[in-house]
Amino acid sequence: MNLQLKLQKVVLCCTLFACIPTFYLLDTSVSNKLLLLAAIVFACWQLSGYALKRFNLGMAGLETGLLNFLDGEYASLLSYDDNDELGHLSRLYNQTAEKLRAEKHWIYQRELMLDKVLQNSPEVLVLINDRNQVVFSNWAARHFFHINSTKLEGLLLSELLENAPQGVSNVIEAAQEGLFSISHDNDEQQTWHLATGQFLLNNQQHQLYILKQMTRELSRQEVAVWKKVIRIISHELNNSLGPISSMLNSGKLLTEQVQDNRLNRVFNTIEERIQHLVTFVQGYGKFAKLPSPKLSKIHFNELAAQLAEQWAFNYDKQQDIQFNADPIQLEQLLINLLKNAHESGSDKDEVNLTIRAFNNNIIIEVLDRGKGMSDSVLSQALIPFYSTKNSGSGLGLALCREIAEAHHGHIALQNRKDGGLCVRVSLPGV
Repeated sequence: MNLQLKLQKVVLCCTLFACIPTFYLLDTSVSNKLLLLAAIVFACWQLSGYALKRFNLGMAGLETGLLNFLDGEYASLLSYDDNDELGHLSRLYNQTAEKLRAEKHWIYQRELMLDKVLQNSPEVLVLINDRNQVVFSNWAARHFFHINSTKLEGLLLSELLENAPQGVSNVIEAAQEGLFSISHDNDEQQTWHLATGQFLLNNQQHQLYILKQMTRELSRQEVAVWKKVIRIISHELNNSLGPISSMLNSGKLLTEQVQDNRLNRVFNTIEERIQHLVTFVQGYGKFAKLPSPKLSKIHFNELAAQLAEQWAFNYDKQQDIQFNADPIQLEQLLINLLKNAHESGSDKDEVNLTIRAFNNNIIIEVLDRGKGMSDSVLSQALIPFYSTKNSGSGLGLALCREIAEAHHGHIALQNRKDGGLCVRVSLPGV
């Protein structure tokens, strides 16, 4: 029963009570009195309905608007604007609707921005509900779990972990926060960090998993420590080599009149070792103070032709891939890798240089058929000062890694199935 009907009944009752004294005072027949009373009641009923019609429409609009509020819809406004209590309520309703609509638009824009940030975040983000179903994931998660064609939403956690890299399942199922290592198909070891969190969303318990790759970050910290050590050593050696070299020259001048072969051999040996130390310090100083890359267009066929003048290798000239890199640093990187390939015991005809574009990256590989590397050597080969050669400085591969990472790329070493080593350098293709 609506408000208009209730108010009409109240008006009708008041009219009846007001007409009762008139019913007894009129000097006419009972039938006439009843007809008159019916006419008065009908007129009052119609007049009250007409008078309350606009009020009732305003109340109906207010009710509809409040129902829209319950549904989260704030676009409807009330047109009732009379100067009464209902008009005051309607104006308050319209002000509230406009404010809620503005806040909803602001929240929507913020959600769009947050979704954009999360989808483009390099961290792997996966949200699981209390039924162990994925309710949110980003692009990094789809790439990490090797599901690029479809979304992860709706998959069970067990189904998701079927495609996970080796070493991930146990960590996620146990929800153990901290660092862990995973292995990919190409035997690359990577270090990752898992962070988890639980919270209520829509009155349901949810579990958030955040996986962040720490391999490059740990490598940067490691290299930064080595650079600091190298700078300190270089500084101390330079401080000593200068006076020693000066004293050596003075000694030679003082003994020019003395014809003593033994003394000449001593001076020559000292000079040779000083020159060796200078070269050593300059080499490590070059690693410790590698400048930022100066990018320019690289035509790889031209670079390969320059390298072929120094080292023999096989190269397919059909693909002349072009990309941006520092030509001097890239040439130094490839010289080091080709030199190592020739010193690996491989036949020079088995040394290969390849390049290809893959997933917006440029993949350069130097392959040989030498002895390869043991697992312990593979894990330390990119560390400065580490070398398996008697005369090696342990700088070549470390400098290669530094150059690759300065280009926002990375370098990986992998033993080949039939013997030999593959050194893979990945650089951004744009």
